[in-house]
Amino acid sequence: MKDFERIKRLPPYVFAIVNDLKMAARHAGEDIIDLGMGNPDQPTPNHIVEKLIEAAQKGVNHRYSASKGIYKLLLAICDWYKRRFNVNLDPDAETVVTLGSKEGLAHLALAVSVPGDTVMCSAPAYPIHPFSFIIAGAQIISIPMAPMFETPLGEDFLSRIEAAYKRTWPRPKFLLLNFPNNPTTATVDLSFFEHVVSFARENNIGIIHDLAYGDLGFDGYEAPSILQVPGAHDVAVEFYTLSKSYNMPGWRVGFCVGNRELVGALTKIKSYLDYGMFQPIQIASTVALNGPQECVKEIQQMYQQRRDTLVSGLERAGWTIPKPKATMFVWAEIPEQCKAMGSLEFAKYLVKEAKVAVSPGIGFGEAGEGFIRIALIENEQRIKQAVRGIKSALQKYENQNKH
Repeated sequence: MKDFERIKRLPPYVFAIVNDLKMAARHAGEDIIDLGMGNPDQPTPNHIVEKLIEAAQKGVNHRYSASKGIYKLLLAICDWYKRRFNVNLDPDAETVVTLGSKEGLAHLALAVSVPGDTVMCSAPAYPIHPFSFIIAGAQIISIPMAPMFETPLGEDFLSRIEAAYKRTWPRPKFLLLNFPNNPTTATVDLSFFEHVVSFARENNIGIIHDLAYGDLGFDGYEAPSILQVPGAHDVAVEFYTLSKSYNMPGWRVGFCVGNRELVGALTKIKSYLDYGMFQPIQIASTVALNGPQECVKEIQQMYQQRRDTLVSGLERAGWTIPKPKATMFVWAEIPEQCKAMGSLEFAKYLVKEAKVAVSPGIGFGEAGEGFIRIALIENEQRIKQAVRGIKSALQKYENQNKH
């Protein structure tokens, strides 16, 4: 009963170590500012919530739904892509609703890969990206994005993708990307996707792109969709989630669009695994995509202000970090005086001495070592409090290690 091969392929969940320390400190009465998990802290916009309530009061909406998603939501997704990126999608063949992008990624990997397949994935990576395929039995080829703050990423990263493909046998079946990137915040421009699509078409590789943070661009940066590239539909699918852009993380609403074969594979496997999400949630999600979009801009501006508060505060504290151009995170190289600790010990030190929880870079793979990820999920006053705590902790460490 203990010999579960898929489970044995999963390493210990590093983030749980910091989370356990955080909870122990809170149980002891300490005020810990949690900047670890990327969990939006603001409520869902009222017009979306009101539609959910209205739809939930109708008994007809309480029945089983469709695993692919209700047709009105599929149409709303297509209309959103047309308005947002001028991309045309077929709601019947190129669109499927998922229970958040995480579920969709995991089930797509299960549908399209088998033990022995190889898959290329940018690194460091949000765990579900590589581990969806690892759980399915495939092997991951990690493509480092370093230097972390070369943004937008360009020719160096492209050359690393091409080199990894050429030296891998059997040849990689898929390339998994996520831009704007979690955890590194790295961005790309449309020309990057043009090169990637061209490479994928030449070598018959599928591309899976996660656009979870597509609406959270700062200082004028607008994230492109890979489907804007002519010919991308031949090789690529793209995932999107309402969790960040619309403050709907607990609703678990996402979708996958693009290549018909890949969307079809995900649709088919989901038809065996679930009956779709609660229909009132889908109806409210239709209103989110079709309704007023001022709330998305307000959410984007909120994260930009929080970013500025954190980065400028840490700079005054002696810790200089480049400002990210997108996402709800800051990817920070560990200060020079603390580098020997490593990311996990440094994260544990911040919980203990700064009363701030962050995510250690090693939790995103070996390529993340030497960094921490800070989530912008507290208001500006709490972020300022976190900065004061971090400044005090860094000074204490420096004083203790002068000799």
